[in-house]
Amino acid sequence: MILKYILLGFLNYGPLTGYHLKRLIDQSIANFWYAELSQIYTTLKKLEADGLITSQVEPQADRPDRRIYTITDAGREDLQKWLREPLLEASPVKEPLLVKLFFSSSLPKQNLMTQLTLQKELHQQKLTYYRTVIPTEMQGKTSMLSASPNDMLLWEATRRAGELYEEMYIRWLDEIIAQIEHQYQE
Repeated sequence: MILKYILLGFLNYGPLTGYHLKRLIDQSIANFWYAELSQIYTTLKKLEADGLITSQVEPQADRPDRRIYTITDAGREDLQKWLREPLLEASPVKEPLLVKLFFSSSLPKQNLMTQLTLQKELHQQKLTYYRTVIPTEMQGKTSMLSASPNDMLLWEATRRAGELYEEMYIRWLDEIIAQIEHQYQE
């Protein structure tokens, strides 16, 4: 259901192809919501069948024709209705590392340390990405999507949430690595 509103949200900026929608997702919100190209096209077909978007085929001389999607007034109304509805519960977290850690008491300390150290490196890379790459990408999206100052403010809020999440996760990893190093009994 969220993918529906992601697509409507991007199409609210202007007409786009499925390929461009996938690129926008990958270069922006994939840090907190991911979608496969097949899911995108399936959802676009449903949105069009529901009258929330329209599409037209644009012939291309040296490439396959491309389909360009445009949000309808009904699509804008549906998006605005959804945006206005408050979220009444916290979203559940799915974290594979926590599941593995929960059941790993039979593993040797070194195995745990290797997994946790690797995760720390990955989260440090992601933190660097939030701090360096994303601000530049956000600037590029500003002109491409005719972003308003409010868009930029809210995009920065989501980037900052990712940055703070990575800082928290690294801090937690440092704590659990130290605890396992000093307290874990083999």
